[in-house]
Amino acid sequence: MIHHLGIVVNDFTRSAALYDACLAPLGIRRTETDIDWAIYAPDGGQPFLWLGSEIPTYWRSGNQAGNAPLHIAFIAPDRAAVDAFYSAALEHGAEDNGPPGLRVGWGHFYSAYILDLDGNNIEATIREK
Repeated sequence: MIHHLGIVVNDFTRSAALYDACLAPLGIRRTETDIDWAIYAPDGGQPFLWLGSEIPTYWRSGNQAGNAPLHIAFIAPDRAAVDAFYSAALEHGAEDNGPPGLRVGWGHFYSAYILDLDGNNIEATIREK
């Protein structure tokens, strides 16, 4: 079980606006903001995503935002939320990395993929079968 994820970004203000917009349709909201960190949680749930521009003291020397892109998939409640995630992300500067649609692999998923402002591959998905 994962307790939380941390993403370091180059431009906190723009990145926080992107994540605020595209995670809202998934029921995930910013619950706290520090000077250069935002914390997100599902409605009524445990905070699990930290987003910030300050390099953590525990990172290895040379690590920086965008140097080791991540893939994160968020569970969506329905197809409309996947569509809304994708649209909101693009409106806030994210890059298309796969429009909403049915994906068949280890099951049937309706998913959308974006690249955030630092090149991280962010997905919203719902498993249908």
